[in-house]
Amino acid sequence: MSTTETITPDAESPAPPPEPTGRRKSSARNGLQALAMRLHFYAGVFVAPFILIAAVTGALYAISPTLESFVSRDLLTVGPGETTRPLAEQVTAAVATKPDLALAAVAPAPGPEDTTRVIFTDPALGESERRAVFVNPYTAEPVGESVIYGSSQALPLRTWIDRLHRDLHLGEAGRLYSELAASWLWVIALAGLVLWFRRVRARRRRNSAAWLFAPDRSTAGRGRTMNWHGAIGVWILPLILLLSATGMTWSTYAGENITELREQLSWTTPAVSTAMPGSTAPNDSSGGDHHGGGHAHAPQPTDPQARIAQVDRVYESARAVGVTQAVEISIPATPEKAFAVKERRMPGTYTVDAVAVDGATGSITDRLAYGDWPLMAKLTNWGIAFHMGLLFGLPNQLLLFVAMIGLIVVIVFGYLMWWRRRPTRGSRFALGRAPRRGALRGTSPWLALPVVAAALTVGWFVPLVGLSLLAFLAVDVAVGFVGRLRATTS
Repeated sequence: MSTTETITPDAESPAPPPEPTGRRKSSARNGLQALAMRLHFYAGVFVAPFILIAAVTGALYAISPTLESFVSRDLLTVGPGETTRPLAEQVTAAVATKPDLALAAVAPAPGPEDTTRVIFTDPALGESERRAVFVNPYTAEPVGESVIYGSSQALPLRTWIDRLHRDLHLGEAGRLYSELAASWLWVIALAGLVLWFRRVRARRRRNSAAWLFAPDRSTAGRGRTMNWHGAIGVWILPLILLLSATGMTWSTYAGENITELREQLSWTTPAVSTAMPGSTAPNDSSGGDHHGGGHAHAPQPTDPQARIAQVDRVYESARAVGVTQAVEISIPATPEKAFAVKERRMPGTYTVDAVAVDGATGSITDRLAYGDWPLMAKLTNWGIAFHMGLLFGLPNQLLLFVAMIGLIVVIVFGYLMWWRRRPTRGSRFALGRAPRRGALRGTSPWLALPVVAAALTVGWFVPLVGLSLLAFLAVDVAVGFVGRLRATTS
């Protein structure tokens, strides 16, 4: 038989040898890519509008502290003087303007051009809202008043932007939009990373990790759009994951699960005790990671003048033991309670030390250094401060703003790719085609089972992901059914 003769295998030929291990690994990788593509597509198409809204409002929210400093500079700043008046005198002047409200706290002017905030609880205000009278520390004269919100003492403009970003001013129903966006953002981002990594690996001579950050500009049309979509996504990926994680802590359903998990693992934010030594009164000092900070409508101090007279002693005692950043001094309602002096969440402040001080003697009754916080509580505090644009001031805000612009561009490019994927014949209203179906059925059980288990776990812990994932599955099944029906009838 010549070497050019064609050999035709017959029906009795032995079965092909087992699939090589390398081929099975390749099949598993292809299955993972197909699953990531399917998930990225459906979540991108249906959830991206919510993420787009969160990105637009988030860009505004990122720079809101700077906007606040410009818009409210008449309340926040004064011309520097020679000497400041006693803190008690400043508080007394503010109380005279609000004699019908309960004195809650005072935040001494942190800088030479800042005003002092004397804070009152007002039953007419909402949750976590208080009323502040701003006092010139050099003259002890009030310069104005405003409602403040939460532990960061946000003024109305920043509060309005905050609520726009959080719930679109729709209340609890509106919070579902932001929870859906935060819950899906990390899933979409990681699925996109898998797809982009495989695409970069497929390029010739471009297996360096640096190419993950470099779009291939040699292509045109949909390919170029995809390259920019992937590269920008990688640029902003670390920030996106951090914002998604911290955003979920504010959410309704996932946030409850996160809070419960932190409590079980002792990762919650500790609080200084305001109970006096030997007192049986309950400790009412509250911590708080988020905007609200746990402020309640405290009762009027039983002897407000006596409490006011002790403020300077308390402030000096706290500074003497190292609490030197901008602070808020909570005014106790009764002598059985100590003053709580806690450092405020301010731009460029990385620690939140706190002490409790006996107003009568100035002695420290309890101390909570930031170094004593659990590690996860510290990381949570830093993450939330970063999310709010307060961790390291203006650079923090600009970084978040640029990241949100990048996220908006990624979403727009994603929809553009979907549009360009649509059929060019037939109805002009045709939509882009979805990736091929059957990815899960064609995936190795060794990959499919962990994926299903992970989906069930994530769906339970982050309920809106689980519910929307079921909705995506229902849509996928319906699309497949309609496709088979059309194929049968044709």
